[in-house]
Amino acid sequence: MSSSPAPATLAVPTTPRDDVTETLHGVEITDRYRWLEDGDAPAVREWSDAQQARTAAVLDAVPGRDRLAARLDALSRVGGVGEPMIMGQRVFFTRRSGDMDQSALYVRDDIDGDDRPLVDLNSGGDGLTTLDWWYPSADGGLVAFGTSRGGDEWSTLEIVDVATGERHADRIERTRYSSIAWSPDASGFYYTRYPEPGSVAAGDENYFSRVYYHRLGDDPAADPLVFGEGFPREITFGVSLSEDGRWLIVMSREGWVRSVIHVRDRHQIDGPWLTVTGDNDALYDDPEVRAGRLYLRTNHDAPNYRIIRADLEELTGNQGTDAWSVAVPERPDRVIAGYVIAGDRIVTHETSRAVSRLYRLGLDGGQETAIDLPGLGTVTSLHGSADRPLAVVTWTSYATPPGAWLVDVAADDVRELAGVTLPDDVELSGITVEQVEYPSRDGTTITMFLVGYADVVAARGGDTPTILAGYGGFNIAKSSAFDAPAVAWLELGGLLAVANLRGGSEYGEAWHRAGMLGNKQNVFDDFIAAARWLIAEGYTRPERLAVRGRSNGGLLTGAFLTQAPELCAAVSCGVPLLDMVRYHRFSIARLWIPEYGSADDADAFGWLHAYSPYHHVESGRAYPSVLFATADHDTRVDPLHARKMTALMQAEAANGHDEASPILLRVEANAGHGMGKPRGKVIEEALDEGCYIARQLGVDLTRPLRV
Repeated sequence: MSSSPAPATLAVPTTPRDDVTETLHGVEITDRYRWLEDGDAPAVREWSDAQQARTAAVLDAVPGRDRLAARLDALSRVGGVGEPMIMGQRVFFTRRSGDMDQSALYVRDDIDGDDRPLVDLNSGGDGLTTLDWWYPSADGGLVAFGTSRGGDEWSTLEIVDVATGERHADRIERTRYSSIAWSPDASGFYYTRYPEPGSVAAGDENYFSRVYYHRLGDDPAADPLVFGEGFPREITFGVSLSEDGRWLIVMSREGWVRSVIHVRDRHQIDGPWLTVTGDNDALYDDPEVRAGRLYLRTNHDAPNYRIIRADLEELTGNQGTDAWSVAVPERPDRVIAGYVIAGDRIVTHETSRAVSRLYRLGLDGGQETAIDLPGLGTVTSLHGSADRPLAVVTWTSYATPPGAWLVDVAADDVRELAGVTLPDDVELSGITVEQVEYPSRDGTTITMFLVGYADVVAARGGDTPTILAGYGGFNIAKSSAFDAPAVAWLELGGLLAVANLRGGSEYGEAWHRAGMLGNKQNVFDDFIAAARWLIAEGYTRPERLAVRGRSNGGLLTGAFLTQAPELCAAVSCGVPLLDMVRYHRFSIARLWIPEYGSADDADAFGWLHAYSPYHHVESGRAYPSVLFATADHDTRVDPLHARKMTALMQAEAANGHDEASPILLRVEANAGHGMGKPRGKVIEEALDEGCYIARQLGVDLTRPLRV
């Protein structure tokens, strides 16, 4: 489907077939490449290496590659600031800039003080160790943080003294995605961790997260179990503690659809756990305690969310929501995406058409006032001070790198706390954003961002090289956010289209549920309709269109590939789920059953098998070129999906051995699903993807850039 010249490349590696046939719920299924599921097998590693060698040969030969590499390097030096928190008098935030491979944790001893690095993993290392998460104590004196290597995300917990920078001897393994609640005197903390391999059945070490208590200096092996015994292995937990240390709060969560709040009064020795939110199919999160009241954000009877509250002394447990009152009601035209309590005010983060807004209210929900943000963009984090009317946010847009902003809630004033200074060779002011609407297959109106230089966005000649991106799942929104590789694409004269698909959180829980489980086909229909609309409106044409998605977005592009291959010339399918009949058997994927369903269930098997990309490759059909990308340390989505789909398409697609429209597999070493990837690897990945899309869409990488 591309007229680009095809350089001499390595031949497509030979892939033996090893058919495994089984019958599931009355349907006979043959898996031709089951042997490629075992990533530790020498034959699989040899095959993957051969695929990677071929991919490198194709992409290294793209003219202008060195020039694109230099530009990506320059843009990646912009960096960004994230996750600000005010704890006591101190302010914490992360920053990455210049040639830093990883973000470092910085601290200021007061708001207007100087920054100093507290946890910086960039010095003397290979860039493969990353800061996964961090939690300061209430007084800002200590920070518990987690690190992992090579993208595997299996964090090791450590503790640093903020005043001296010295590390404590305490180290706790298996603290992936850990949630931590410090005791008021910082003598210890509640935390979550996973079991050691060998202590549970094989495979279950990826599950059975539990809540423990650690006293500083104690042996973690002796830490007492606090909560979680008897819960199903797929349930995960979040933990928090009221400022006075009296009320311990645990959120038990089932996927992205249901959570329950449990409370314990620590003033009662061995007091009972109270389940205070009832047993209903809804989310309760963001617990905050002020003046003896517990506040929560929930979508129970409120698809756009509301904030509820109850007097903790009156919560007797297991009474559902009878004791609760509404602090901030549901909005008909806005989604309450989050909130914090800053001093004696509530600050809400709300979204309208996938654009962030901030509002200040009293603790009773009255006296609403809008707080102006720097522009139309996205709040990616929000944190409130416990004892002052101050909040801090991370804010970004397509044309603005992420920065930290201080919100004076009493004065409704916003000022930059820590930002990014653009280098002389980076100019972002020419980038424009439009939001358009189009109908999906069933008539549902979908919104989409169009990002590019003004003349490119305005063009209707059908020849603009365009990348269409989406996600559509797990209650996650695709909203305006800075992305250095995307800027390089825009500078090349390209257009970026980002669709707000069902399955995300852009329009509340109803929008999410319209794209999950048996409704998942809606997401694919929305994405396909976006491509048809871009073509029909003259923005681009199939030969100049690429689709891009990662993780759940990789499933999205895989479904697009098999359902509407005629609409594009290139598919960038990153760390994807593709075999939806067997996905739940690997790594941590059972956690996603509430979102997708499981093929062990007959009804769920019906819809999973109906769209599973791996089961819908048609022999002899012409498909667009595909770049499947995975990583050898991905502990979220097993690389088997990309391996099996590559082998199947190379064997069955009409262009399976075509050099002009190739089926490629990129396998990254010493990397995971994407979290914590060092700057050098981010550049390499973006360079390969950029060269691939440029090659297939006929974009000249040697042309002058729009800067």
